[in-house]
Amino acid sequence: MKFLVIRFSSIGDIVLTTPVVRCLKKQVPDAEVHFLTKQSYRGIVDTNPYIDKVHVLADSFELMLHELQTEEYDYIIDLHHNLRTLRIKRFLKKVKAFSFNKLNVEKFILTNLKINLLPGKHIVNRNLETLRSFGVSDDGAGLDYFIPDKDVVSNNDIPTSHIHGYIAVVIGAALATKKLPIHKLKELCAAINHPLILLGGKEDYDDGQAIASIDNVKIYNACGKFSLHESADLVRRSKLVITHDTGLMHIAAALQKPIISIWGNTVPSFGMVPYYGTRSRQQFDVVEVNKLWCRPCSKIGYKKCPRGHFKCMEKIAVNDIINLVQQRIRP
Repeated sequence: MKFLVIRFSSIGDIVLTTPVVRCLKKQVPDAEVHFLTKQSYRGIVDTNPYIDKVHVLADSFELMLHELQTEEYDYIIDLHHNLRTLRIKRFLKKVKAFSFNKLNVEKFILTNLKINLLPGKHIVNRNLETLRSFGVSDDGAGLDYFIPDKDVVSNNDIPTSHIHGYIAVVIGAALATKKLPIHKLKELCAAINHPLILLGGKEDYDDGQAIASIDNVKIYNACGKFSLHESADLVRRSKLVITHDTGLMHIAAALQKPIISIWGNTVPSFGMVPYYGTRSRQQFDVVEVNKLWCRPCSKIGYKKCPRGHFKCMEKIAVNDIINLVQQRIRP
């Protein structure tokens, strides 16, 4: 059988689909698994050995549709479920489709009325429900992330002081309301008595420099200096990952790293906490401000706090994070 799995974006969401392609490939005899994503995220799935072919949405939607039509799929597994995927399913109308339920109504009720009607299931389990008709079940192996050999970071590319161990601190996130303010990150990094590597994109470089200026020996600003795969390798080599609700958090879980996750305007109830799989004994910690009347304010986030006070992050107790670090990293 020939399957097309669709997830256009983003980094974390694509990583969260990896149990679907692995279980599908391993549990359905002779399954041929194709994956459709945006061009900018192709690198995440190109290295996945459970995917037979990658298709991309690039310049022309029409060209992509006709390319997909020539493949003559048996089934579509729609893990994005939006207007674009609806258009694809209508175009490939003879192909039976199974779609992920995004629970947008329940999320709207939670963000606007603060009534939680969500099912309490991780998004990975909800993704896997699309395969129920094929007898596919969770294999308990967690998420996958495959780092190409060419992207393994050399010891020459990080400070000598960090070669024998460091904590990775992910300072970036897609939107500002998912990130600790700079003064909080400075306070946190100053208090940790251990080598630190700051991770983020090019847009996080200046913030990383401001944080690293506290102690340029202890803190190495890697923001914008490494590719996604290289940053993932730095995560793989770390002793512990401190991160916001962002893509590298899910990559860290795929690499079975201990995680301290910090939550602002989004909440774990959305079902996207670090996922290790049932076979793993690895654990993660959640740091958040509970019983804040305005939280969650969005299922994604904002460029700035819509209320102006940003209490969901400003009220995070840095000492709580430090205590968790000390429990994880013992002398």
